[in-house]
Formats: sequence, structure tokens, C-alpha cells
Amino acid sequence: MFKIKKKFTFIDIFAGCGGLSYGLMAAGWKGLFAVEKDENAFASLYANLISPGSKRQFSWPKWLPKSTHGIDDVLASHRDSLIALRGKVDLLAGGPPCQGFSAAGRRIANDPRNHLTTSYLEFVSLVRPKVVLIENVKGIAIDFDEISQESGKINYAKQIIQSLSPDYEVCSQILDTSLFGVPQKRKRFFIIAVRRDIEAGYGENPFQFLEQMRDSFLAAKGLSVPVSSMTAISDLEITRNGVRPSSDSENFEEIAYEGPLTSYQRLMNTGIANAITDTRLARHKPEIQARFKKLIEVCHADGRLNTSISPELRASFGLKKCAIRVLDPESPSPTITSMPDDLIHYGEPRTLTVRENARLQSFPDNFVFKGKYTTGGERRRREVPRFTQVANAVPPLVAEAIGNALIAYLRTAITPGGSLEVEKASRTLRDVAVDLV
Repeated sequence: MFKIKKKFTFIDIFAGCGGLSYGLMAAGWKGLFAVEKDENAFASLYANLISPGSKRQFSWPKWLPKSTHGIDDVLASHRDSLIALRGKVDLLAGGPPCQGFSAAGRRIANDPRNHLTTSYLEFVSLVRPKVVLIENVKGIAIDFDEISQESGKINYAKQIIQSLSPDYEVCSQILDTSLFGVPQKRKRFFIIAVRRDIEAGYGENPFQFLEQMRDSFLAAKGLSVPVSSMTAISDLEITRNGVRPSSDSENFEEIAYEGPLTSYQRLMNTGIANAITDTRLARHKPEIQARFKKLIEVCHADGRLNTSISPELRASFGLKKCAIRVLDPESPSPTITSMPDDLIHYGEPRTLTVRENARLQSFPDNFVFKGKYTTGGERRRREVPRFTQVANAVPPLVAEAIGNALIAYLRTAITPGGSLEVEKASRTLRDVAVDLV
């Protein structure tokens, strides 16, 4: 058996509700602390990964209060403490807010949230972790149009890579989360940067480790890919479970959950009884339900599932929303968004619950979400309610797979003399992969 001598350590910046941290901890990483500014998202992070009694917990330093923090506040108030962490942090992980980069949004080049990447890079320069992991939407790697004559085109991914390159060996890749057992066709841009004085990986980059370990990771989870939407959420259908008054919202109903049906559902439901949270149903008026029912029938008949409905079909239903899609039960879902009415259930005339979105993101059923369910208007730029928390997160299964690959990668470190660290020379990467997962 491959023995891990110590737990590698990480810090999560822009942690959100904790999907990335949860997956890394599931892979065996030790979380030092996390930085999250939004009260709603931090409430979820605290409930799952900080509070006493949590199954997985950050160790958390005494100098940082267990409360909401913006990255700039931490940089300004705790600079000396961050510098003191040099040599103690193996991984700095996180994804700067992506709304300004997203193709699903307006792609605003001078959105102030885009420039939080600079703060992230300053954090790197102070802590000097062995590895840097950044996740974002594909749009971060696409040139923005000229903002002014002075600035010209901006490509934030290139800027990040150029800023890291003097001290780090940087590689990047777009990953399709559905290849890792996530029931969602979600493509995200990842950067993994390894400090240049850390020689590791048998000459391969971390993404090669990740790909070579993928089959053994899926086998250990009992998953075959792709995982379809129906495979992920069929146990949450109202027709099977019935409804009851919502446990956390007056005048709402929730799904009266009875238990899992498929191997994926059992994986998500492991370790808990039948009581799960976040199954509150939207209150659709009868005429909306009738409209959804007809829309589901038409989209199934026309084969227009998982894609935005045509302008003609929208007009025939009196719909103004462009992004509305009906789930394909036989395929992974399209990318989950922060808008709860973007996706219509494949067989029931309703939108999805937070828990169903969480399932499509590979959050386990024992992961609870806190704060508001939704928000609107200008508050969308400032608040992160439950639906947005789920949509913004790194899927835990992908985070766990990356965490496993990075452990394997770092465990192949080469000494300055050039010889492989003890007990690795005769081991193949696949042997290491089987032991880790």
C-alpha cells in the first residue's frame, strides 16, 4: 500500500460555499483556511467545513477570525501572517469571480471583479505555495475587445500565466466535468502552476497525471461516464416522493424524499439517512405549470433538449427569456447557472430545486446550503444566494480528482541530486492512482 507521510496543505481563496475545498479534503488534503466575502456563501462554507462537528474541517489559524473576508482585506490586515506561512502551504487554490468573463453573461472587460485576479496573484507572491490552482470559465482565456486606445485587448488568462511564469511552471487546460462523473456538460478553464524549485511528476505535467488517474478514480466511485440527468435526480421526482410543507420557508412545499435509486444517487447519499435539505419547490402558478408541461412535450417531440428553445417556440409560448432549456433525461445537463428558471425538469412541469442543481454539480446530499434561495435586480452583483452558490462552485468530484492527481504528482518529487524520492522509483503512475483513490 502506498503510504502518504503527511497531509498536504491548502488555502482556498474565493471559496464560495466550499465545493473546491470539500473535494480537496475528500482527496486527503488539509485545509488551513478559506477566504469568502459573501455572507450567504460563507454561511454554507461554515456549516459544512468550519463549524465544530463538521465531518471535514479547516484547521484555521488564530490570527484570522472565522467570518467573512474579502481578499483585499486579508492582504491589508494580515500581510505579516501570510508571509509567515511561506514553506507551510502546498497549494493555493481558488477561482476569482467569473461573471465578467462568462459567455453566459455580458463579458464586461472592466468589471471590477475581473481585477481580483491581481489580488490573487499578490496572495501567491506573499505565501509562495508549491502549487497554484485556478479555476474559471472558458471566457477568461478569450481576448476582450479594446476598452480604450491605451489598453487594447485584454486576455486575463494570459496575464495570469505571464505573471506566474517567472517563478512557476504553468500549464492550463479546459476540462469537461462530465468526464469525471459529474452529470453536467460543464467546461471550465484550469491553471496549475508548480513552483520552479519543485521538480515532480516524472517529467509529466499535472494534467497528464489527472488524465491517467481518471479511470481508476471513476472505478473507485463506482461510476461510468457520462452520468445522465435522470441518473442523477430521478429519485427526487415529485411523482415518486410526494410533497410536504417546506422545513425552512413558510408557504412553500418541498420534496418528501424517500431515498436513492441509482449508483450515482447512492454515492451522493452515502452516510446520511433519508432526510436531505434544499428540496424546496418553486411556487408555479397553474398556468405556468400548464405552459411548462406543453413545452416539455414539444421539446421532447422535436429533440430540442438541453438547448435553448427557438425564438419561434418562445414566441408561441409567450416567453421572453432566451436561455430557457428543458433537460435531456438521457444526457448530462447543460451548464448550471445562477438563474433558477433557466432549466426545466425533463418530465415534471417545474424548475429544479437547489438540491437537484447540487446533484448535477456532484455535491453530496449531506452538504447543506445556507442563506437566501434567490436574489434579484442589482443585488445579483453583490449577493450569492443558494442557487448561485451551487452554480459558481467547482464540482466536488472534479476537485477530488484534481486533489488526488496533485498528491500523486507531488509524491514523485525529485531530489536535487536527481534520484526519485524513496519508494517511488519502481512504482508506476497507475499504481499510485489506485492507492490514492
